[in-house]
Amino acid sequence: MNFHTRKWVRPEDLNANGTLFGGSLLRWIDEEAAIYAIIQLGNYRVVTKLISEINFESSAVQGDLVEMGLTATHFGRTSLTMRAVVRNMITRKRILSIERLVFVSVDEEGQPIPHGYSAITYDRDRMPREHPRTDSVRLP
Repeated sequence: MNFHTRKWVRPEDLNANGTLFGGSLLRWIDEEAAIYAIIQLGNYRVVTKLISEINFESSAVQGDLVEMGLTATHFGRTSLTMRAVVRNMITRKRILSIERLVFVSVDEEGQPIPHGYSAITYDRDRMPREHPRTDSVRLP
């Protein structure tokens, strides 16, 4: 994985069984994948197109730390496909894996637009320079 983030499992993240609620975890993954897509595609306007089968393998409890990893696997004309793996840092077990998350770069009207990239960047060179709501310059 080439993009990692970590979350601390808090009481509000638990289900009735006292373990990590799948919906909370999926929200975290979708948010982190969107941030990764924004950086890779150079556009603040990206939308989730597809999340493939999700395979839950283990869980987490309150106080556990989870680590999410994303890897870009394919650049389409308007899209970015990535893979996700989530691990429990305390138990060292894999919590889930998702083989395909697809995000699409869109314009102001929500229509897909070509992004022009075919390789992963590890720099901030594609970070959008203008905020879509204010058109103000955000980065040098």
